[in-house]
Amino acid sequence: MLGAGTMHFVAPSFFDDLVPGSLPGAERTWTYASGIAELTAGALTLNARTSRLGGWVTFAVLLGVYPANIHDTFTHPPTDGRGIASAVRLPLQLPMLWWALRHARAAEGRSPGS
Repeated sequence: MLGAGTMHFVAPSFFDDLVPGSLPGAERTWTYASGIAELTAGALTLNARTSRLGGWVTFAVLLGVYPANIHDTFTHPPTDGRGIASAVRLPLQLPMLWWALRHARAAEGRSPGS
């Protein structure tokens, strides 16, 4: 999440293209907002005191950006590089969602600082 969130600021135009046109406001605003959400989720996950919350936030962020990834898959043909990458990324997000859920649930049994 930290790497992906950072990339929203390093190469924002890539992420601008993921934003569905049906969302209100500028694409760049959505790019930066989702980047901040991913950075926040990653930071929360790394901290022992907020790890459980981080797992839930990660799950929510991944679920929230999934429609943008579906949009990307259907707007780029599978014959170009982006279309192929998008088609591969879509099913790979399912294990990421599973990991976030497991992480949140596993952290429930740990006390802060342990």
